[in-house]
Amino acid sequence: MPLFMDVHTIADGVGIDDVAKAHQADLAVQGDHDVQYLRYWVDESQGKIFCLVDAPDAEAANTVHREAHGLVADEIYLVEEGV
Repeated sequence: MPLFMDVHTIADGVGIDDVAKAHQADLAVQGDHDVQYLRYWVDESQGKIFCLVDAPDAEAANTVHREAHGLVADEIYLVEEGV
């Protein structure tokens, strides 16, 4: 399946603990959409969250976010894993 990197920008800032909770919510519903959230990174100072997801398409990845916690990505990029 394709890999996507999604980017969230949280204007009021973001905390790592809140992102961890949102990620757990993603994991709870991802199977319903043939999606697998693999990793995430957080830049608290910039209010940025980056999620690596294995999904059939970008919309399926965003659907998981929407159902799990409502924070859909601002940008989604198709990426290829390098060495």
